[in-house]
Amino acid sequence: MFICTLIAKPGMLDPALVESLRNAWGGGDAVWLSPDEAAEFSLTEKPGNRWDVWADVQTLGVDLVIQPAEGRRKAMLLADMDSTMIQQECIDELADEAGVGDHVKAITARAMNGELDFEGALIERVALLRGLDAGVIDKVLASRITYMPGGAALIATMQAHGGHAALVSGGFTAFTAQVAAQLGFDENRANTLLIADGRLTGEVARPILGREAKIEALEQISARLGLTHDQVIAVGDGANDLGMLGQAGTGVALHAKPSVAAQCDVRVNHGDLTALLYLQGYARADFVIP
Repeated sequence: MFICTLIAKPGMLDPALVESLRNAWGGGDAVWLSPDEAAEFSLTEKPGNRWDVWADVQTLGVDLVIQPAEGRRKAMLLADMDSTMIQQECIDELADEAGVGDHVKAITARAMNGELDFEGALIERVALLRGLDAGVIDKVLASRITYMPGGAALIATMQAHGGHAALVSGGFTAFTAQVAAQLGFDENRANTLLIADGRLTGEVARPILGREAKIEALEQISARLGLTHDQVIAVGDGANDLGMLGQAGTGVALHAKPSVAAQCDVRVNHGDLTALLYLQGYARADFVIP
């Protein structure tokens, strides 16, 4: 048995679309998780034309996901930070303060699209921050960082049902510590910017947390909690997230780079982080809002 979930921005999911698709695919009765925003219905098999239909409904601002019904509610969330839990890339914001924003942003875009080796690209970008006053980190956190809508509700709702939330970033601990605390994550892992005499040295501590380290985090944390990979939902947007997205029971490409989304079965391009709750069968009435 499978579940087809349709998600749009609030007020943008047309009931007629849901009924039309349900009828065309011979699905079960539609269940509305949130009026005019999220609905689901059961299927006995995956339709052969699902990706053609996915492309069609994308033009209407609707995300469509088909997944096995069994085990879709997860016990652990593993999340990327930059452009996933927050709306920025922290290193790009630091680079703006250092006067090398455009150059660093171009490297970041290529790295997240999988065109550059992540570790090499990180070393190159951090080197450009050498000499920057470390106080700028707090300034960026206070004035430049905004949160992706739905993140706090996602974490609080999963935790209310016994779930564990881990933030695993190729960014920096100076940012993950605050983001994790603000959103309620149980733990966080990231890279460490090296500082001497109150200024960034242009170096990052080794080993560098990248694609393989995110997979290791999934393996280590799930083993510690006595969970299987199938009990994990992971979310990210960049090429360095593909490993953990592929290993997790549900790997969600959230507003991801096209080359990344193309390698993932579960893609959310229009919804926010609450889409991960709808995918697990939670209704909006079930959400815990901190």
